[in-house]
Amino acid sequence: MFTPKYPPQDTAPTAKATPTVIPAAVQPSAPAPIAPAASNRPTIQLTPGSALALAAGGGAVVLVVGAVLVSMLLAVAITGVSVAVVAVVLRLLVKDLNNHR
Repeated sequence: MFTPKYPPQDTAPTAKATPTVIPAAVQPSAPAPIAPAASNRPTIQLTPGSALALAAGGGAVVLVVGAVLVSMLLAVAITGVSVAVVAVVLRLLVKDLNNHR
């Protein structure tokens, strides 16, 4: 269950390279670039309609996440203000009780 599942090995034939000796005066200064291996994965092609739908979906997600974060921030701010008001009122009540004794 917790063992990783690896994709199947590539079955492309491999050629054995024979070592060649290059004289020191002819050796290149940088290694030659290696061509990327051909991939068996299917490519995804976006049509203009699907690109527009993808952009609209991404925009909708950004708007929803933004609205949720703003509402949470607003809830925290309102809670903080109400706690501050309650603290001031309690302080005044305690001060009033101490003055009238």
